[in-house]
Amino acid sequence: MQRSIATSLALVFALSPPPFAQHDNHAGMTSGAAPASGTKASAMTDGVVQRIDRQGGTVTIAHEPLANLGMPKMTMTFQLKERGLIDGIKEGSRVKFVAENVNGALTVVALQTAK
Repeated sequence: MQRSIATSLALVFALSPPPFAQHDNHAGMTSGAAPASGTKASAMTDGVVQRIDRQGGTVTIAHEPLANLGMPKMTMTFQLKERGLIDGIKEGSRVKFVAENVNGALTVVALQTAK
């Protein structure tokens, strides 16, 4: 009996999506654009671009906590939803951005220089 309860619980946890997989509030945003309707500007996170891989379509950002993904302050590499998001951005630039889990990959979906 205890074994079947433990097995059932393990299945529930294994099949439950992680909390960050439920968020898709910023789709369609582009570089320098105002947040989409219904999206708060405060949803953007502050960061500093550490590295840009234009060919690989990635950007490494030292960022503040990502509330929508439940991630603490850290430095990490993200995929770019669109390579054009990085146009006009240089390594060392202070930025505001939105990252989401897109098909299992942490992806920058909006990016702009911080003012």
